[in-house]
Amino acid sequence: MTLLDPLADAMSSIYNSELVGKPEIIVAPASSLIERVLRVMQAKGYIGEFETIDDGKAGRIRIQLMGRTNRCGVIKPRFPVKRDGFENYEKKFLPAYNYGILIVTTPQGVMTHEEAKKRGIGGRLLAYVY
Repeated sequence: MTLLDPLADAMSSIYNSELVGKPEIIVAPASSLIERVLRVMQAKGYIGEFETIDDGKAGRIRIQLMGRTNRCGVIKPRFPVKRDGFENYEKKFLPAYNYGILIVTTPQGVMTHEEAKKRGIGGRLLAYVY
């Protein structure tokens, strides 16, 4: 099995495990991008604690699930967004106004679209969670 997009695999694993009701999940391989996205999800209360496990290969991440994620996934292609262009993508990927988050990578790091709007910066869309 080849992994073309580890972030997409991690997000679909989180979504599928939430549907089944599992309390935790182990995602492999680990990457710094996945960890930064998980940090944003944790800060917004969608997941619990997570830890990186070094297995001598690519590593794994153990994630505590809280049952608060209705849907999550990656956005492909990773659209570039200007600082005032988030509204179009909010309508496209989120179900309702002020419900859910878009995760964006910016020159100042990975953050939610709300934070990027507040700081007045654009970036590239990575994922959505609600």
